[in-house]
Amino acid sequence: MAKVTGIGGVFFKAKDPKALAAWYVERLGFNLEEWGGVIFDWKADQSAQKGEGLTVWHLAEAGGDWFAPSTSHLMINYRVDDLDGLLAQLRAAEVTIVDGPKEEFNGKFAWVMDPEGNKVELWEPAAE
Repeated sequence: MAKVTGIGGVFFKAKDPKALAAWYVERLGFNLEEWGGVIFDWKADQSAQKGEGLTVWHLAEAGGDWFAPSTSHLMINYRVDDLDGLLAQLRAAEVTIVDGPKEEFNGKFAWVMDPEGNKVELWEPAAE
């Protein structure tokens, strides 16, 4: 049977796409391409280079509070290379840190809010 092998992109609407993209560039280090999107090249991720990369797909209860305080219907998890360093940068920029960092078996996690009220999950994968 033919099947899906991964996530090829994430697309969502924004009230002000240019301003929101600029926030992600400035605060999370995204490298915006001329066409307005970002390409995350797994070869640039140290864990993925070792064959350890993965992507999680999961559905949340419509009435649940997992995405709170966001009212958005989606939450994106971004892999990061230095969660503590990124959180320090975000605190200095007065970005709302919702929770974290928290240690789990598969790495460290934290949650922040972007300027349009979307909860964003940050994940530093566990070392080998």
